[in-house]
Amino acid sequence: MTDVAELWSYLSTTPLIWLTTTTLAYLVADGVARRLGQPPWANPVLLSVLLIAPVLWLSNTDYPTYFEGAQFIHFLLGPATVALAVPLWENRETIRTSVAPIVLALLAGSFVAAGSAILLAHAFSLPVEVLLSLAPKSTTAPVALGISEAVGGLPALTAVLVILTGIIGAVTVTPLMNLLRITDWRARGFAVGVAAHGIGTARAFQVNPVAGAYAGIAMALNALLTSLIVPVLVRWLV
Repeated sequence: MTDVAELWSYLSTTPLIWLTTTTLAYLVADGVARRLGQPPWANPVLLSVLLIAPVLWLSNTDYPTYFEGAQFIHFLLGPATVALAVPLWENRETIRTSVAPIVLALLAGSFVAAGSAILLAHAFSLPVEVLLSLAPKSTTAPVALGISEAVGGLPALTAVLVILTGIIGAVTVTPLMNLLRITDWRARGFAVGVAAHGIGTARAFQVNPVAGAYAGIAMALNALLTSLIVPVLVRWLV
């Protein structure tokens, strides 16, 4: 037991241990989701969080130490986002015929996502820092963190809210769309892309390639529009 404790003390101080832990946790979570038939509630990101959180708590590891090891995965968010251009290009003809609905849905989704978050936070008298951190929750993490820092929010809190938003969106999108009897894969994908960014987009690709393509374009366009409207909404509402 002493040897094990000494080994853990050594490994926990090296960044590689947390990169390995994160990778293994996701592989296990993804394997479980596949074995269960990939139901909405068995989201690999959610399952990964449930696997990693107890390890961090039991090992008394703070977030900066964990992030130092797992930051390579964070870096890969950029290339992964750029890679969404491939399915977009493959579905370019379908997208070209839906320009008007895409623009209207984007405007409605972006303003509602940012504006409702700010108004609800204001209605419950939450601290200004929380309100500013909540505003960009529906856009992809790299953009959301930049917006949060620019408007005076707390990037660390924004990161948590972005992940929660993505997980909730990915888990609820399929049952919700089925309940509303929305069968158009373009509409389903675009909705989850605007509301739940990358995590929702990943779920859309699992369900249908057309839904995934529209989720990808929604995520990209929403990131651009949110970066423009959040500073304005914050200045106007706060």
